[in-house]
Amino acid sequence: MRSGFRRVCLVVAGALLALPALAGPPAPATFSIVAADPEAGEVGVAVASRFFAVGSVVPFARAGVGAVATQASANTTYGPRALELLARGATAAEALAILTRDDDGRERRQVGVVAADGGAASLTGPGCNAWAGGRSGPGYAIQGNILTGEEVVVAMERAFLASAGRPLAERLYAALAAGDAAGGDSRGKQSAVLLVAREGGGYGGFDDRAIDVRVDDHVEPIVELGRLVALAQVNDLWNRGWAAFLAGRRGEDLKWQEATLARAEAIGAAVLPEVLYDTAVIRLANGDRAGARAALDRALAANPNLARQAAEDPDLAGLAAPGP
Repeated sequence: MRSGFRRVCLVVAGALLALPALAGPPAPATFSIVAADPEAGEVGVAVASRFFAVGSVVPFARAGVGAVATQASANTTYGPRALELLARGATAAEALAILTRDDDGRERRQVGVVAADGGAASLTGPGCNAWAGGRSGPGYAIQGNILTGEEVVVAMERAFLASAGRPLAERLYAALAAGDAAGGDSRGKQSAVLLVAREGGGYGGFDDRAIDVRVDDHVEPIVELGRLVALAQVNDLWNRGWAAFLAGRRGEDLKWQEATLARAEAIGAAVLPEVLYDTAVIRLANGDRAGARAALDRALAANPNLARQAAEDPDLAGLAAPGP
């Protein structure tokens, strides 16, 4: 028994020695844009890559401070460190200089930084795999590596600038989609992410994550990201309306909720019944009983499962039964 066991162990050990050394995890070669909209008080990042769950590595953003994309041979400490430097008053270029000064791996790093005031800088180390490079200007920094060519970042810049005046999330997505259409990551497609931070932009106004959507693994991640961004914009408006409602800011809550309803109807969002339900609540709080009744009737017709909630909801007292 012992002799046979020993022979098996030797065979297995020999087989393991014959295997090639296991490669480390792939570097997040990618194309990205960091951007700021100072008037709207928003900063954001959009990223795409032939890399699993790129959103877990590359993007960082903090409302009122800035946004960062750290990629290629990514040093993920660059994200929080750059944001802290910006918060202390450093410019985007100064933050990059400080981050890379004592980093032995800086020649293989690629980073984009934008401050909340629009100052931006992009860095591509000479050790990044071709094609690698970036472009930056007031309010944005674009960068990519292992791309099909420079035309990717050129197309991203053109799309971002051409979309001036639109919400930051839409501008970020337009840039990402343009980069993808121009060739994108030369290895193919897998994941994408879009993040927008705004003070009080998260659920209930408790954090700054106004929009935070990710596609971790998909054959068409940019297309899927576009679907999620459209829903996230509905959700962002909805969060604004509901946060204002809870805070008792009448008028403001109605403005945002009516915008939510219009956007949800325009894209045929699956959450339309729930949007209608909250529209009824907010219309009623603003004195529009007839409008509240109409919204609630539509909500219940679309999703009868909401009827029990409506009957017990103190925010809809007096509207549970049909009637003007």
